[in-house]
Amino acid sequence: MDRPPLSLPLEDLNLEAAERRMCIAALEVAGNIVGAAQLLGITRHALKRRMIKLDLDRPKTTAARTPRDPPGQGG
Repeated sequence: MDRPPLSLPLEDLNLEAAERRMCIAALEVAGNIVGAAQLLGITRHALKRRMIKLDLDRPKTTAARTPRDPPGQGG
């Protein structure tokens, strides 16, 4: 059975570039390292190693976290 030739640009065959795009996308979606690692199916330590290897910055926080209302107060 003959397969059709791949029609991917050469840059898409670069594993490091693909890894970089996936890490950046996961960090943008999750907003933090733990969530991004969960999206990628790796540990946060593995993601941190990849971020160092790929020279990626930590995600910027867009909003300050607010504490939850104490139980029984709020609603």
